[in-house]
Amino acid sequence: MVVRMRHTRAHTANRRSHHALKGAALTACECGAPRLSHRACPNCGRYRGRVVIDMAAKAQRQATKKAKKDTAQK
Repeated sequence: MVVRMRHTRAHTANRRSHHALKGAALTACECGAPRLSHRACPNCGRYRGRVVIDMAAKAQRQATKKAKKDTAQK
């Protein structure tokens, strides 16, 4: 079957011009690390000048979890 009202290549390209991916908008944290805007810093856990994620406790939990996994594999 032939399409009756076919779009031209230019019309199709104009529609697809908005499909391009955009780069992430990174901002500098107080600690100097790049982070996504409106999100807590993955390095220090700060957002808008205050600590919202305790990164030391998070690192400790990950270390104990890894140690437990290593002992279970032996």
